[in-house]
Amino acid sequence: LASFLTTPLVIKLANSLGLVDNPKKRYHPAHIHKGIIPRAGGLAIFLGVLLASLIFLPFDKHLKGILLGAVVVLIVGLLDDKYDLSPYTRLLTNFLAALCVVGAGIGITFINNPLGGIINLTPLLANLFAIFWIVWCMNMVNWSKGVDGQMPGFVAIAAFAIGILSLRFSADITQWPVTILAFITAGSYLGFLPWNFYPQKIMPGYGGGGL
Repeated sequence: LASFLTTPLVIKLANSLGLVDNPKKRYHPAHIHKGIIPRAGGLAIFLGVLLASLIFLPFDKHLKGILLGAVVVLIVGLLDDKYDLSPYTRLLTNFLAALCVVGAGIGITFINNPLGGIINLTPLLANLFAIFWIVWCMNMVNWSKGVDGQMPGFVAIAAFAIGILSLRFSADITQWPVTILAFITAGSYLGFLPWNFYPQKIMPGYGGGGL
């Protein structure tokens, strides 16, 4: 609801600040639109995640790290929407955002063994794996947003699926924030989807793909 209601305001803000995509001035082979489209959709998605997280999640070090990383991605995304930053600059800031999350104590301590059981990782490997996994996922999503409605649609589905799967651990109260955050993410992208659906009124921009 928050992302849905704030997106029209973000559209006006993006137009006024020149955070737009004009295919006549900025050619890209993935462009399928012909008109001038605002790009700063990541701001509306972030506001949806932020508001719901502050209401439904404990404001602990984990949430602070996640939100700090999201702020880094959002700022870089808005700058990219305006100035088309170098991909190397964006990649470096991806690692900075991932470090914010991992530095808050969030890591990948084990992975499934395809032959059965699990593989426990040392703290160093857990942190390194988490950093590179986060950066990989951020770029994977950003590479998949060329078509109207594509990116917010599959992110909402993926986040909803993660939320459903996480319910298997609902007996552990410490895992509830994972479930709640997954559904918050799904809702934020779902609220943005009607504005990005064909014909799109706004693009998610780099920030929307990296959140």
